[in-house]
Amino acid sequence: MRLRFVAGAVAVLAASAGVGALAPSADAAATVGIRVDAGTSLGTVPSSGAGLNTGVGDDRMGDAKVTSLMKAAGVRQLRYPGGSGADDFHWKTHTMGNGGWIVPNTDFDSFMATAKKVGAQPILTANYGSGTPQEAADWVKYANVDKGYGVKYWEIGNEVYGNGHYGNGKGWETDNHADKSPKEYGKNLVAYAKAMKAVDPKVKIGAVLTTPGFWPDAEKAPGDSADWNNTVLSIAGRSIDFVIVHWYPGGKTTADLLNTPSRIAGVRSSLRSLIAKYAGSRAASVEIAVTETDTVFSPALTSQAAALFAPDTYMTWFEQGATHVDWWNLHNGSGDAPTTVNGETDYQDGGILSAGTCAGGKCQPRRDTPFPTYWGIRSLTALAKPGDTMVKSSSRNSSVAVHAVRSKGGLNVMLINKSPKDAAQVSLSYAGFTPAAGAVTTVSYAKGDTALTTAKRGTAGAQKLPPYSITTLQLKPALGTTSADKPTPAPTPTAVTPVVSAPGTTGTRAQGGIGAPVGQATPSSTSGDLASTGASSAVVTYSALGGLLVIAAGGVLVLRGRRRRGLHGR
Repeated sequence: MRLRFVAGAVAVLAASAGVGALAPSADAAATVGIRVDAGTSLGTVPSSGAGLNTGVGDDRMGDAKVTSLMKAAGVRQLRYPGGSGADDFHWKTHTMGNGGWIVPNTDFDSFMATAKKVGAQPILTANYGSGTPQEAADWVKYANVDKGYGVKYWEIGNEVYGNGHYGNGKGWETDNHADKSPKEYGKNLVAYAKAMKAVDPKVKIGAVLTTPGFWPDAEKAPGDSADWNNTVLSIAGRSIDFVIVHWYPGGKTTADLLNTPSRIAGVRSSLRSLIAKYAGSRAASVEIAVTETDTVFSPALTSQAAALFAPDTYMTWFEQGATHVDWWNLHNGSGDAPTTVNGETDYQDGGILSAGTCAGGKCQPRRDTPFPTYWGIRSLTALAKPGDTMVKSSSRNSSVAVHAVRSKGGLNVMLINKSPKDAAQVSLSYAGFTPAAGAVTTVSYAKGDTALTTAKRGTAGAQKLPPYSITTLQLKPALGTTSADKPTPAPTPTAVTPVVSAPGTTGTRAQGGIGAPVGQATPSSTSGDLASTGASSAVVTYSALGGLLVIAAGGVLVLRGRRRRGLHGR
């Protein structure tokens, strides 16, 4: 079923590449009203929220230039050892059970050295497919007892539901268990948690769930009494510390893609309902982790639409209570020929840094050149840092998205203009905060830019946003006013709206277990942790990015798609 979907998706995307620019509404020229309520809190920015996937096929992830780029982008979490490959990977011998690709300098200790350089927390995926609870417990011992790394977050398997249980042949995910049902995964999940916590009681164990509303959510295979999520959590709900979903909303057009963050609230509600049902008194402490996301299954992977999607998706998930969001991927590469999307070359590559590969007679920029999506993620550093308070904001037109964060001494407001052709005039009003008068500094990265641009532009009350841009206002309080009223928590939703699966759709994709070696690019001078707030009011504007997988073998780049099983083959 998955194969049929992907084949259809390829045809749809080929036909729609370059189309789907957000269609202007009848009142496109009208001013867009933005409201920021600095007194209503949506929670704090998670300490390690802005994450990124890395893989054991990426021998450049520890290069000084690459780690510098990640650090500057505010990356605070690195996922290892890489997608579906995690269910074949044996950490102690640094080998793949199926003979999959592994390159030097990507063993666990090398990865931890990379994480330390970046200043990022690791999140590790234990081998469920061909491993054992004892192997995972031994990894915990080595990491936290022998080496003192203090690795806190551990996923048990990657996309385990992709093991063929739901009628998709062998599936894309390695699973050597004779019984591939959710019941068996739930039972083994408890065994993994018990073995690993016996070594270090402080570790947090994550359960792989299907994404509500995306295949195979709500499916039942022959012999099952319930779907994957209800079955797994009914068995292991009291043994886990976080749940894992992958967010690949896709879209036939770029407009579809840019509207997908509006679906996140429903997905979160469904997950919270499941957690409350099965985790008992611990439900409130069970976290939601989105350990993979990007723009696959849409026309845009490296062009500007993907850049706009990135910060909007990260921030929407954080506002909905997710504690981790990890982009796929650092390096990826592509065997697909570039396409044209809204007037830009899109290299169809899921990485945030160029792999330097060639396809269809066209080559990517030199290795490690940041794709626009890199700047989309890096734009978060202008908006917030860990611990800042997210506050309520709203836009009167869906063509402009808004997110607001109260930082120490000020208020930052991110505005995303989703139109690829039209500038957007916005009018901003505030509650609980009085901004200083006068022009604000803008740091911008708009469609076609190759660097960030800093200028004085607009005021706290009025801005003109370039087409396809991300613009963050960094505001200081007016003289004689307090920085802002202390935000009060937003009311907890009383009703849960379950997300219903759409026939023939998928919200996840299987990952080739390997990233790819690639070159490098020069970052802008804007620094960042998850935020950089200047001494004066400022505005920041940015752009897009994308990626797949590449591997250098004897000077020849060999493409390895992350959808390894059932999609590209090995």
